[in-house]
Amino acid sequence: MSHGGGARVVGYLCAVGAGATWGTTGPLSTGLYDLMPATSIGFWRILIGTVALGLWGLAFHRDLFRVDRRGWLLIGVGGGLLVALFEVAYQFAIAGVGVAGAAALLYTAPVLVAVLGRLILGESLTPLRFALAVVVMIGVALTVHGGSNAGAEAARLGLAVGIVGGLLSAVSYAFTTLLARFAVPQYGLAKVLFLELVGGVVALAIFLPLWGHAPSKPPSAAAWRGLLGLAAGSVLGANFLFFSAVKRIEAAPTAVAATVEPVVGSLLALALFGQRLTGLGWVGLLMVVAGVAAGYLREAAPAPDQNANSTPNRSSRGGP
Repeated sequence: MSHGGGARVVGYLCAVGAGATWGTTGPLSTGLYDLMPATSIGFWRILIGTVALGLWGLAFHRDLFRVDRRGWLLIGVGGGLLVALFEVAYQFAIAGVGVAGAAALLYTAPVLVAVLGRLILGESLTPLRFALAVVVMIGVALTVHGGSNAGAEAARLGLAVGIVGGLLSAVSYAFTTLLARFAVPQYGLAKVLFLELVGGVVALAIFLPLWGHAPSKPPSAAAWRGLLGLAAGSVLGANFLFFSAVKRIEAAPTAVAATVEPVVGSLLALALFGQRLTGLGWVGLLMVVAGVAAGYLREAAPAPDQNANSTPNRSSRGGP
């Protein structure tokens, strides 16, 4: 296998690892829903992640804080707003249509990424890449709809609010993937993650009180432990893996690989909470596994006409 092919395989495995790590978010969050509001969980987990990353930068990498104005505007402000939008929209999706419905709506994102990656970054949109995105999306929908929602928040805000929240979270996820694909090769994965988290914390601190959802303080040691686990896994660990992936492979296969998240969540729910999959749920699970495996084989193949580590052409994105 060529060196380039090896790098692409590493990138794809990083994306799968990110999705698997994100898959622990649901089980970890389940116990916290009884302790504090969901929007507060979102705020505190990214605040803890931001503080931890900032302390790491102070101790080992002071260049984490040296960023040009364009980086602060594009990643700090733009990426931060996307992070804040995701945190709020996804929690409203959970409250409106339940965890399973929210996950199904979120993972329409791979198709959005495949199309937008072509339009914005000029990445190739092959029939196979688009087909894999669609197959995985359908598989995820079948998986999450084929499982029970035992232990999850009950739908209480109405179907329309849940659908809008789910679609907005998918749009946010898609644009965050494209932003990372462009910014990580230029600024480095740690700096991109730090800027997005700082922007997200500031945006949530401003907008949540305006919407009547001011973050509440974690009420107990158990709540702090759960938040620390979420910050370590879904904020820091998963994002480092995800940004490592987009540094090596294009946005579309990264998004497809990361869709193992709800599958891992479903399997953990089965093991930890006794949640069961129906026949359609198992069909969906197999579709996701097959789609991710096919994407792995596709990225492992030599691609002499592509340079996975190059920065996307500036003219393809229309930016400064």
